Amino acid sequence: MVPLVASFLASLLLTLWVVRSRRLSGGAARDHDLSGPQKFHAQPVPRIGGVGIYLGVLVGLSVAMLQGATAAKLGLVVWACGLFAFGCGLVEDFTKNVRPAIRLAFTGLSALVAVFAADSMIDRVPIPGMDLLASTFAGAVFITVFAVAGVANSVNIIDGFNGLASMCAAIMLASFGYVAFQVGDNLVLTMAVVGVGAILGFFFWNFPLGLVFLGDGGAYFLGFWVAETAILLIHRNESVSPLFPLLVCVYPIFETLFSIYRRVVVRSRPASMPDGIHLHSLVYRRIMRWAMGSRGRRSLERRNSMTSPYLWILCMLAAVPAMLFWQYTTVLGLLIVLFAVTYIAVYRSIVRFRTPRFLARRR
Repeated sequence: MVPLVASFLASLLLTLWVVRSRRLSGGAARDHDLSGPQKFHAQPVPRIGGVGIYLGVLVGLSVAMLQGATAAKLGLVVWACGLFAFGCGLVEDFTKNVRPAIRLAFTGLSALVAVFAADSMIDRVPIPGMDLLASTFAGAVFITVFAVAGVANSVNIIDGFNGLASMCAAIMLASFGYVAFQVGDNLVLTMAVVGVGAILGFFFWNFPLGLVFLGDGGAYFLGFWVAETAILLIHRNESVSPLFPLLVCVYPIFETLFSIYRRVVVRSRPASMPDGIHLHSLVYRRIMRWAMGSRGRRSLERRNSMTSPYLWILCMLAAVPAMLFWQYTTVLGLLIVLFAVTYIAVYRSIVRFRTPRFLARRR
């Protein structure tokens, strides 16, 4: 409990400093683009909230170690490995000039360093063909780097509204922490707890008013931290199904895969080209339009903040069953398929202006 409180308070105060610091929030670190396809805020906002989360995790792990939690030492090693992902994203937050491929490469570098520094590796994959690849060291390293970079990118993709990516990451880490507690893995439990604490400290300033954004540094580090926590959980505990973390993280992962399909196959555009028709964007434009009475700042802020709970529920609809069936690979696989079918059905309904009644909300 103490590491949770420590990481929360550290993140809370550091993020407040980011919000209040005119030198940081009034210059290059501020998001002035209000017109892009994925921009939904009403005024320029500092986009380096990831600083509070990154340092908040450090404080939480340090407190845990001072309390005698020896497992926290390995957590600090993983935290240090995340510097490449966080640092490259932070450079993008200040310069707006780092290509997505470069950011993914640095995130992959963080994962590669963690393989050797923390023995964080995916060596169990219950998929024919991939299981043979994962059984070799080189194959396991490749799968690990690809998975970590993919999860980090998926968290960045859903980072479009106040509280969306951060709360989804908190839900995922809480799920991992629950199972880590069940199997007695203190390392993973500590990583999950301090991660949730740091996220909540940022969340206090981000939702609902959007006083600060995660930025690429925060999104990539959160994705890295979620992925590494999941990998260590299944690598260190044979009883945990490898599909458990996949189901927990299925919302951002499937959002990414579906976006690639939509851009490349359907629209014949580059996969990295941003657009405004993600599921969260459609919820904002076609379900939450009831909340917008004008183009005023308050109306936009309300519409933005009321979008995220829809996607939190979607995330929890995957995380809760995953926590119930974390040992059963077959059940988890069926639930992943069910999620994909449900996602596509809801997306098609909304994009065709046939929003299901249980999602529609009017004044």
